[in-house]
Amino acid sequence: MSVAEKGKVYLVGAGPGDPELLTLKAAALLRSADLVLHDDLVPAQVIAMAGGQALVVSVGKRCGVKRVHQSGIHALMIEGARQQLSVVRLKSGDPLIFGRAGEEMDALRSGGIPFEVVPGITAAFAAAAQIGCSLTDRRTASSVEFHTGHKAADQVMQGQEVPTESATRVIYMPGRSFRSFAEERLSAGDAPDLPCCVISRAAQPEQSIQWSTLRELGEVVPGPAPVLLLTGWALADAAARHADDHGRASEPLPPAPEYSPVHDL
Repeated sequence: MSVAEKGKVYLVGAGPGDPELLTLKAAALLRSADLVLHDDLVPAQVIAMAGGQALVVSVGKRCGVKRVHQSGIHALMIEGARQQLSVVRLKSGDPLIFGRAGEEMDALRSGGIPFEVVPGITAAFAAAAQIGCSLTDRRTASSVEFHTGHKAADQVMQGQEVPTESATRVIYMPGRSFRSFAEERLSAGDAPDLPCCVISRAAQPEQSIQWSTLRELGEVVPGPAPVLLLTGWALADAAARHADDHGRASEPLPPAPEYSPVHDL
């Protein structure tokens, strides 16, 4: 069972609200953390799972009124880790779905703080379960899109159509060849340098990750099932870090379109 490490930050998904829908890892980290920084949307029953040793601080907002600004949340996480506390940043749903995790991971990287993301059940899946609806019923649907009504204040495009390339696509069961998908997206106008990532057996011990661009995607041979294919400019920084870590000489990725799906929650 996981135990929160001193000097490390965990971005933990609290799920949709039912404490029994927390992952075992999330529950174990909550029990062992020294500092818990939670959003207002996390219910009291989940917060109560924190261990008696934990300092529990609300850093969320209600009706748009912020208790702590995002920069303050960054400072609290970094300072807590530097004081050799184990820090859980507890977020409603899943941290990586409209949860500003990208900004928080960037702040932790800049501060030299080790961190880990613990996924949670996102609200869309909980809602579908409650109404007994498969979001990907193959008889009627082949895709799911996630949208938010909130955007970063400096990224709103007034009166303009959102570029197609602003979308991040996650394709389940993409098959063993990506050539037709790449050709289709290139024909639709996606950039040849659009970052792509193929993940085999994600979060399992034998996980494998392959990076590519849309131009090169047709040459990728995926690992064993289950396989996910991810594409989009949101992957650009991760792709660059992978290239740096592996010492690969490659041309720099072009800048993403001016619009970004980052929002101001």
